[in-house]
Formats: sequence, structure tokens, C-alpha cells
Amino acid sequence: MTLRGKHLHVDCASGAAGDMMLGALIDLGVPVDVIGDALDAIGAGRGRLAIAKVVKHGIAATDVKVETRAAIPTAAAEPGPGSLTPTLTPTRFRLEADHGHYHYGAIRKNLIEHLAGATLIRALDIFDRLAKAEAKLHASTVEQVEFHEVGAIDSIVDVVGTAAALAWLEPVSVSCASVAMGHGTLKSAHGVLPVPAPAALEVLREAGGVMADGGLSRELCTPTGAAILAASVTSWTAAPTGRALAVGWGAGDLDFADRPNVLRVVVSEPSGPSKPSETVWQIEANIDDMTGELCAAAAEAVLAAGALDVWWTPITMKKGRPALGFAALATTAQRDTVIAAILRETTSIGVRFTELARTVLARETVTVETVYGAITVKLARDGTVLRNTAPEYESCAAAARLHGVPVKLVYAAALAAAATLEH
Repeated sequence: MTLRGKHLHVDCASGAAGDMMLGALIDLGVPVDVIGDALDAIGAGRGRLAIAKVVKHGIAATDVKVETRAAIPTAAAEPGPGSLTPTLTPTRFRLEADHGHYHYGAIRKNLIEHLAGATLIRALDIFDRLAKAEAKLHASTVEQVEFHEVGAIDSIVDVVGTAAALAWLEPVSVSCASVAMGHGTLKSAHGVLPVPAPAALEVLREAGGVMADGGLSRELCTPTGAAILAASVTSWTAAPTGRALAVGWGAGDLDFADRPNVLRVVVSEPSGPSKPSETVWQIEANIDDMTGELCAAAAEAVLAAGALDVWWTPITMKKGRPALGFAALATTAQRDTVIAAILRETTSIGVRFTELARTVLARETVTVETVYGAITVKLARDGTVLRNTAPEYESCAAAARLHGVPVKLVYAAALAAAATLEH
């Protein structure tokens, strides 16, 4: 049984944190070496991970701890030229018991960008969301925002490890009904702050995430946990109807009197031959005063805001003016975020939107081996019948650049390799 290319559902009744998500994905069956390879790439070293089974209120879960001091011998970070900010490289960490504070630009350039492929994309997405939230809260820039708790080596390991695990799983979709946030106050590097933590709240607000109180007077969802959910969840809804294939439990550090402090991830697939139906929103605007360059940038921004698809259509408006019709598809959870992006990135002063129902084939992502290396291929099934096979363009293009051949040759090789799979 493969866990890859399926649907993931995340249960956050006790909140969410980076170590809880990483523990749940390991418990699910993601090979630890996949995570270790990513940690080696940024210089943290796989030896930092301490993985154990614990029992939380009768639930056996995987507990992940990160050694922040002596597990891997490394030198202290040194100040960069003309800067008070430490220069971090994959083999140079400042390992402090009270947690290091680093500018996001340093973390990204000297650590995260040593990753590759889908792991790099996911890790950057998670950290970018955190950086944007912190920059807004502290009136700073994304590059110069200073991470405190999130800048610590354990949080970096949680994010990178989770990104690697999700990249390996290659889920076609991820759902989450809501995440428990908690209430009350917490102590931070900025003093006493309200719960939900301001950064966690801002990250989820920007992503259109669904929150619940959780009923406990404490922080349940950390900024790191919020950012991982915001970057991963494609639908803030209850778990879809389907067959559960595997369940992973990740343990939190604390023990609660009324519940197990765990996060659960379920891998599932449709249970029958019927094609799933879902509600989407088509959001549109007619625009006659934007250049082609601005149109392309707007489409990219709206996709980044969570749109399922975006397109431009040539139209004729009043007085015979040539113009463009802009349209996007979005889930209910992402509709308002997509609308905000359209109004921000285009010259339109209003949009119209219509609720639609759509039926989609079950999708699965696999990796095939070709003479040009490993290529990602997407399969679409109607029940047990394979209807479509499509090599991923980005994967083909990267292989074509590496081998100096046309993309069409890589595409054909991937199709041929996919045809040999057992469908």
C-alpha cells in the first residue's frame, strides 16, 4: 500500500505545533531518512532528532525532540561583514539554550535555500508566511524581520522536517476542519501577549484558516504550527468520505487534564467508484486598463492566494473597447482571500462571484524513472479506471535543462515509463 499521492486530513483538537505535525507524519509512515536527508542538507544533521513513542491519555503517539546543543559538533555563527546579524551556513550554527534570534533573510539564504525541489518550495512557503506575519506585526520588512522563538534551531528543524515529509507524501489535497487556538495570555520575547498568539492569528487570517477556541486557557496553536497548516491545507472542511489507509499521531510536550495532547493525520482515498463532487466559486472582473505584464503578475499573485485556477479571456466592452475578462476558481474557504488578492493586484474596483458545483477525478502523484532521471507524473482515475496520465511540466523542464534536451523528449519518456506501471 502506498501512502503517496493521497488525501490527508489533519485533526487539531488539541492545537498544532511543528513537532506535533512532524511526529504525526513520522508515525504515519514517512521514512525517517527522508527527513534526515533534508536536515543534513541544511547542516543541522539528522542526529538532532530524538524520536520516541509516548502515551497521551491512552493514545500512543510519536514524540519528536530536537537536540539544540551538543548532538552535532558545530562552530558558533560569526557576524557577517558590516552587520550585527550572524552569518549562518549549513555547517555553522549558534546553538544556544535560550534560542538564537536571526533575521529571516539569513535563515532563508544560508539555510533553507540549500534544500531542493518540493522540500525547498514547501519550506520557503511556510517560512514566508511566518515572515510576512511578523513583518506586519512589527512594522518591519520580510528580509529584516527578526525571528525569536521561530528562529531557534528546533523550530527550523520542525519546519524543514515537515516540509520534507510532505514533499515525500505528495498529497493531492489536505483538509482540516479547524485548529484549536486556546485563550488567555502567553510570555514571549515581546512580553505578555494575548492568546491566540498574534503571529499565529495573522498567519491563519491571511490563509483563510478556520479557528476554534479549544476550551483551554493556554496557547494551543503555535505560529510554526499555524504556518505549516496555512501552507498545506487546501480545504478547511471536515474529512471527506473515503477509506482510511493510515493514521499518524504526533505528541505535544504538555499533558492536558481533559484530553490527549496529540495531533492526528489521516491518509485516505475515495471509497468507491463515484467521483467526488465539491462546491467552488468562480470570481470574475472585466478590466480594460492593465498591461500584459501586470496581468501576468496578477495571475501569479491570485494563484499564490489560494485560487484553484486563473485565466484571462479577450472580450469587448462598452464603446467597442478591447479588454480582458479575469476569472478565478476558489474553494469556499479561500474565496475571500482570492477576492482580496484580485482587488489588490488588478485595477478592478469590484468583482462578481458565482457558486458552482464541480466533479473531479481522483488524482494520484507518482514518480517514474527515465533516462533523464526521476519525473513526477499525475494520474487521474475514474474509480478503478485510469483516465489520464500527465507528466508534471516543471519536473520535465528541470530534467530537460539538466540534460540539454527538448522538454518534449522528457515528456515522452515519462509517459512511456508511466505506461509500464501497474494501474
